[in-house]
Amino acid sequence: MTATAPLGPLTRPARLAPGARVAVVAPSGPVPEERLSAGLDILRGWDLDPVVAPHVLGRHPEFGYLAGTDADRAADLQAAWCDPDVDAVLCARGGYGVQRMVDLLDWDAIRAAGPKVFVGFSDITALHEALAVRAGVVTLHGPMAAGVDFLKNARAQDHLRATLFAPETVRTITAGRAAALVPGRARGVLLGGCLSLLAAELGTPHARPSARGGLLCLEDVGEDTYRLDRYLTQLLRAGWLDGVAGVVLGSWADCAPYSEVRTLLADRLGGLGVPVVEELGFGHGEGALTVPFGVTAELDAGEGTLTLDEPALV
Repeated sequence: MTATAPLGPLTRPARLAPGARVAVVAPSGPVPEERLSAGLDILRGWDLDPVVAPHVLGRHPEFGYLAGTDADRAADLQAAWCDPDVDAVLCARGGYGVQRMVDLLDWDAIRAAGPKVFVGFSDITALHEALAVRAGVVTLHGPMAAGVDFLKNARAQDHLRATLFAPETVRTITAGRAAALVPGRARGVLLGGCLSLLAAELGTPHARPSARGGLLCLEDVGEDTYRLDRYLTQLLRAGWLDGVAGVVLGSWADCAPYSEVRTLLADRLGGLGVPVVEELGFGHGEGALTVPFGVTAELDAGEGTLTLDEPALV
């Protein structure tokens, strides 16, 4: 694989203030109305002004795993991002579907609209990659407005709220179980997300050609160990992990027992010769923390900490 330049930091959007208008979109799977309503109540409790995109409660006429047609989901995201009165775009849930709609977005218009806060995870990994590559903007890997983990967990809510309103208070990201899988310290730009999506994104026009120089965050949900092995092996064989500065591991909910997953992670990532921290508390696990992608940070695997060079938002 041809060597690529190390990753550089991206443009940080402005933090939110009371009264900020936030658009809720559904780029992937269908959204249960009762969960959306509960999430909107939480956002209003933060003194935000949430507006729901037209097709958030939609459903594809043939494929029930999609929240409306590809064109409708893309139009919702496009309109929210390009609306000058919208300060943030929050995803309602993940599932599957971003890869079907991301090519329909007008990236020239998105760049022209400037940076704004964007939050999501899981299938939204494909949009984190696209917004980094095509718009050069920092994004937040964090809980989603209609996600069960967000609705029922105070830690997930509190950490996202602090990141949105007072990002200087969460410059250090850590979790109680965080520990070194491979000890050491490293610096780089944060990137990553759901492992299966990163593997699926290889070779697409909206994905980074390499994680070189970055601190790669990885997590996943509901995957057999052999499938996690396949994804990691694919990234290794493609050269995508060549030159990565360090690896940050989150949750592996509904996968095999963690002892088995841990053995695989050590086997596939230990040979990179870089620090690796495990169980840092982001992803599909309970009380997931919010991690900004596109910001430079220092990883101390021994201490189980990520320290941001600057707050996630301006």
